[in-house]
Amino acid sequence: MSGSTGNAAVTRSTLRQQIADALRDEVLAGRLQPGQEFTVKEIAEQYGVSATPVREALVDLSAQGLLEADQHRGFRVTEYSVDDYRGLIEARSLVTDGMFHALAAGHPAFKDLGRPASVAALAGVRRRGEEAQRAATAGDLTVLIGYDLRFWRELSILFGNPFLADFLHRLRVQSWVCAVQHLRKLPDLRGELWARHTDLVDALAHGDAVGAREIVTEYNAHSLELVERLAAR
Repeated sequence: MSGSTGNAAVTRSTLRQQIADALRDEVLAGRLQPGQEFTVKEIAEQYGVSATPVREALVDLSAQGLLEADQHRGFRVTEYSVDDYRGLIEARSLVTDGMFHALAAGHPAFKDLGRPASVAALAGVRRRGEEAQRAATAGDLTVLIGYDLRFWRELSILFGNPFLADFLHRLRVQSWVCAVQHLRKLPDLRGELWARHTDLVDALAHGDAVGAREIVTEYNAHSLELVERLAAR
């Protein structure tokens, strides 16, 4: 009996994650627009599942800042302003600056980068960066977001602090949710998107925390200028 209960819990947990991932992708792809409202019942019917894992998935996305819960009307996609985007950029900068400062001060993560396992992991991050760069150059926003999120998550994991990696990932997801509502307005994004992922990996591989920080600073300035310009149209 306990085995059946355990299997049901695993299935529900898996469904919960799958639904959360699918809805996050819908928001990032722009198919769920900022301010758009829906109910647990509507999502459950859309995916052909029970209400419980859907409700749990929506609560998870609300905790991540992608949705807002309304006790009487269901859920709606969070609407981020340009000021919100500035705040997200600042928060991201404080996190990454702290990481780079620690690396420059001799954090063990730099020393570990020379170990075989870390070299292999960094090579994987670089491949993710190459894919992100190709997508950015081609103006393929959907592919870029997927690889960019994986790139930064895997890169931050190398720092060795899972709490920091999770926090930075959440900030980056929120940043993309905020940015896509503006970026989707452009019919052609070629030449508009930042594409220096591999430069950042190479700087870190050479122990150049200062150079890495300069690359990220340039990236943040580029992203903010682009969103501000599009929002002003």
